[in-house]
Amino acid sequence: MMEDDLVSCLTRQVKEDVVENYLGERRLIDSQIEEFESLAQAVRVLAEQTGKRFTRIGFLMLEPDALAQLLEMLAIPPHGYWDECLHKPFRGGVRFIQVIAFTSRTKFRKLVVEAYRRLHQWVGKYREAYRDLELECAALNQNILQFRNRFDLLTLLNFLKSLDVRALEQKHVLGENFSAEELSSVDQKLFIPNQSIDRFELPLPPEFSGNSLNEETLGLLAVEIYNRHAHEVRKILR
Repeated sequence: MMEDDLVSCLTRQVKEDVVENYLGERRLIDSQIEEFESLAQAVRVLAEQTGKRFTRIGFLMLEPDALAQLLEMLAIPPHGYWDECLHKPFRGGVRFIQVIAFTSRTKFRKLVVEAYRRLHQWVGKYREAYRDLELECAALNQNILQFRNRFDLLTLLNFLKSLDVRALEQKHVLGENFSAEELSSVDQKLFIPNQSIDRFELPLPPEFSGNSLNEETLGLLAVEIYNRHAHEVRKILR
């Protein structure tokens, strides 16, 4: 009897150690997934803020032809997130741009160029954040793979069931009457899949061409817009 009690006690301790080790590692992975999801939400907010800068410069184009030229300059593909932002009505929500010049034409040209500069800065921030998220995703998936290799759930459950404990404890704690289908169901429910940034549906960072070329071309486009819509431009500059 004493020997049986000792075996039962040791077996219970082994079971508790195995389960505790699994749960501890599982909590760590779950915490990393939560951090990854929080980071993805922060990147989404950054995408929205960057989109507002697209909307502002799109608003300054004042006409479809000028907006089409801007799309070509920025190499923005049609029907995507950034294209939608360029065509949205401008509702503000961005820092005011203050420019000083002697004429309205020069002032508007400076305004368009500065709007692009700020857009370029926000695109850079978003691109960096997006790449950081990709790196975090890759590191997280590596940790998940290592966790799977260390804790094969079916093997773990079968190991726990094979321990020599009293029948009542087996049935109550380990599920002695689990069928193969039930064990497989438990395995599927506890399985941690690889993570992907695709599920957040974040827009890909846009790729702009050279700064100086875009600014020079945008300046010329701004002058053309002013020449055709001087009255509307003056309203914007007030």
